[in-house]
Amino acid sequence: MKKMEVYGLETIPIVKEGDNIAKLIIEAAKKENVGIQDNDIIVIAQTIVSRSEGRIVNLKDIEPSPFAKILANETRKDPRLVEVILRESKGIVRMGGHHLIMETRHGFVCANSGVDRSNVPGEETVSLLPLDPDASARKIRDEIRRLTGKEVAVIISDTFGRPLREGAVGVAIGVAGIDPLYDMRGRKDLFGYVLETTLVAIADELASAAELVMGESNEGIPVVVIRGFKYPKGEYSIQKLLRPVEKDLFR
Repeated sequence: MKKMEVYGLETIPIVKEGDNIAKLIIEAAKKENVGIQDNDIIVIAQTIVSRSEGRIVNLKDIEPSPFAKILANETRKDPRLVEVILRESKGIVRMGGHHLIMETRHGFVCANSGVDRSNVPGEETVSLLPLDPDASARKIRDEIRRLTGKEVAVIISDTFGRPLREGAVGVAIGVAGIDPLYDMRGRKDLFGYVLETTLVAIADELASAAELVMGESNEGIPVVVIRGFKYPKGEYSIQKLLRPVEKDLFR
């Protein structure tokens, strides 16, 4: 029987800059009788990683550029927020209505460069994506290994909208210890047909599974432990999931 278990950790405290996320996860998992086991997948909401790394900006400290003011007027956004969005981006992909779809310096295409007002304290503060989400995932994975001796995979997750479907879904923005893309090419389906193009974004699927437990507002559950899923192990980067511009049919 195939089975996968998903545990939301409810006793993670409010994370502050400098906090050891791995230690907080281990303590919460122990308190909630979940524990940490070999081959667990730890999915962590981006917001607590950003808070621990000091990736929080107070808009009171931001002076918007003339270009930011122009975009703010067109999109009806706070010009200080637009300035932060521009600073976190490589360029504008699409713009319309209230929307600014940007390409981040990481290569992610998402709304507002991933700059978010939710789940951060203070009305004038916003969170930014981690500078290097893969490095953040590796750091937490390595610390869990050091403290417990267990080999786990770590996924840093966020919620992104999609261009051709309504609603946001959980996606992976950083990984450690797991291949984010499962290549099924060359395998046969139930009727013997050889698969030629099938690539499965398992890191995104796991992030979405965790999102169902976390809730969009994280509902006090910023970390999820997934157990029982057999995943391809190894050292990979989330960059493996990013489609090159020359293969992008929508830009």
